[in-house]
Amino acid sequence: MQVSLQINARWIITVDPDNNVLENHAVIIQDDILLDILPQQQANKYTPSNIIHLNDHALAPGFVNAHTHAAMSLLKGLADDLPLDEWLNEHIWPAETELADAAFVRDGSELAIAEMIKGGTTCFNDMYFFIDQTALAAEQVGIRACLGIPIIDFPTRWAKDLDEYISKGLAVHERFNGNELISFTFAPHAPYTVCDESLKTLQPIMDELGLPMHIHAHETNLEVEQSIAEHGASPIERLNKLGLLNPDLMAVHMTALSDADIQLIIEHRVNIIHCPESNLKLASGFCPISKLLQLGINVAIGTDGSASNNDIDMLGETRTAALLAKGVAKKADALPAHQALRMATLNGAKALGMDHKIGSLEIGKQADLFAINLNHLETQPIYDVISTLIYSANRSQISDVWVAGKQLMQNHELTTINETNLLKKAQQWQGKISPFHHQPYKAV
Repeated sequence: MQVSLQINARWIITVDPDNNVLENHAVIIQDDILLDILPQQQANKYTPSNIIHLNDHALAPGFVNAHTHAAMSLLKGLADDLPLDEWLNEHIWPAETELADAAFVRDGSELAIAEMIKGGTTCFNDMYFFIDQTALAAEQVGIRACLGIPIIDFPTRWAKDLDEYISKGLAVHERFNGNELISFTFAPHAPYTVCDESLKTLQPIMDELGLPMHIHAHETNLEVEQSIAEHGASPIERLNKLGLLNPDLMAVHMTALSDADIQLIIEHRVNIIHCPESNLKLASGFCPISKLLQLGINVAIGTDGSASNNDIDMLGETRTAALLAKGVAKKADALPAHQALRMATLNGAKALGMDHKIGSLEIGKQADLFAINLNHLETQPIYDVISTLIYSANRSQISDVWVAGKQLMQNHELTTINETNLLKKAQQWQGKISPFHHQPYKAV
């Protein structure tokens, strides 16, 4: 049988229901589909147009970055070591008000997408303005993207009021309807920046279009305290009163949770998006990952934006999530390596409603995967390949990436992005953004 591609690998980490790791197997790809996974010696029944031998590598499903702000890659390092409210109100929002136009979003998104691909991310869930520009960047490169239609109760360069946010967002949704790699959510920024009336307006539109919701919530204790003072309810209780809790809701951060909040999450099967490094850097608190997972809640991993991380490294983020969960729960087995990997892949796909087609290496799913070379000093010897991946490997070892069967990185080289041109654009933006830089100390 003639097929598009055969990849022979030392290990195949499937993230299937049985957590199978297959040794000396081949992945058979036909166009955009994983047609077969079988022992290499049995693969001669296929005639591939191309065959790749990765004898030192593991293949794994591509990372699903379940929450980011791609365009903010241009703001990395702009206002470090500051509390969340000061960071946001005095530095990030003023810089965005002045600079975040269509060109900013297009170039920032392309920079983020390049970084994500080099780190094995094949799908990202974004929340930002000028979503048409992020969609164009994703489409041109060939990465899978879920784009949030932004909603916030004050004017920005993207829109002046709720009606314009919705109309512009729906126009982009219609424009890319039919693109298999581009999907959409509604993305109200947070309960404290979007009023009840605005949130109520979104529900019938989401129901009609079948779109999920993506929202920051319970990011800090202060946010929860202010919500209780103003609304007599925590943010998640308030969303419940508005009828917005359901299995299509992705609640990001969720660091300050009461038992009553957690019970609502369980009852309505809300998805939690965990952003450990951003929460640590902004001192926002700790999401009780171990407890949530034990209760059967779907928890995925996101990097948040580069302005509060300062990278978009899902492999590093997953290691942090695993280690932090152990420290918070005071249990070494609170989040094992294989479960952390599942959070970064299949759980993210489930949160996005895509687990039927991405998130694991299984026959019939989309060919979204990466290869990582483990024949390095840092990752030898190997006793458990998943533990080695999560606790020892780093993203620079990722050599090849495919999305829907198309190779976006080959032997560490991006195939659809000109890195030299991208670096020039980043340096040009540095000159424009520098006046907004917060300097906590003087350079010597």
